[in-house]
Amino acid sequence: MTSAKSLIKKFKKTKTLPHIVTRLAELINDEDSTLQDFEEVIKLDPTLVARLLTLVNSSYFGMARKVDSISRAVALLGMKNLHNIAITDAIKGMIDTNIKPAGFSPDRLWSHSAAVGICCKMIAERIFSINGDDAYLCGILHDIGLIVEYEAASEGFLEIIQRLEPGGPDIMVIEREILGTDHCEIGYILAQEWQVADQLSEAIRDHHGVNVDQQAQSATGILQMAEYIVNQLGIAVKEGVPGSLAPELTMHIQSNMEEYKVLAEDLPEELENTKAMYGQ
Repeated sequence: MTSAKSLIKKFKKTKTLPHIVTRLAELINDEDSTLQDFEEVIKLDPTLVARLLTLVNSSYFGMARKVDSISRAVALLGMKNLHNIAITDAIKGMIDTNIKPAGFSPDRLWSHSAAVGICCKMIAERIFSINGDDAYLCGILHDIGLIVEYEAASEGFLEIIQRLEPGGPDIMVIEREILGTDHCEIGYILAQEWQVADQLSEAIRDHHGVNVDQQAQSATGILQMAEYIVNQLGIAVKEGVPGSLAPELTMHIQSNMEEYKVLAEDLPEELENTKAMYGQ
């Protein structure tokens, strides 16, 4: 068994993806699934029902009349958005923020993941005019491997964070030295297990690949740019470690600098709005 799979096995003993999230993924991947199928699954989770109804009745949607049916809420939100809400809740629940070890903030890891998810969605929709649901999912999951390391190999993980410094070795180099694997490999395996689309799973696997060609509009390109922007705004996993960017992506941002400046300026407000809306 590889080091990645060993850590995942240990992680799963205490942290599991709720069955409802897995079932929603199955329905999304089933071309014959209907809104009624989604409604039947959602009804089994009162917390998710409450979250959905609160969300569709928020000022964000501006509905003239109150929405009180699950089927109407699903129709308004869309199936992928619904799945993203469920998986966001699940991922947040996997991070134990009650324990605050010296030198590391679990809350910071969660804030980073949430910010990258939101930034991915903004880039997809604002820069490339494509639906941002897949991009959001990719962003919220991109560092799930770090959560696994934190929960399943805390001592090794804290040593990794301690050694992570500006201008120092890439985090993946340190991870492989200490744990024999890295968070990108772990994240890729989990994403595959959770039936995340191949291009998104591969983006999670490759988001630290700055020495290979990256197409800006690809899932990997959007994810890498989002993490770079989030880190530049000071929401990195570790304070003061900004990260790097593939040369093609740097050129793309420079060529569209005004659009990205506006996006970066709007990101903090979008983050606060989304946190309030999703209850993050």
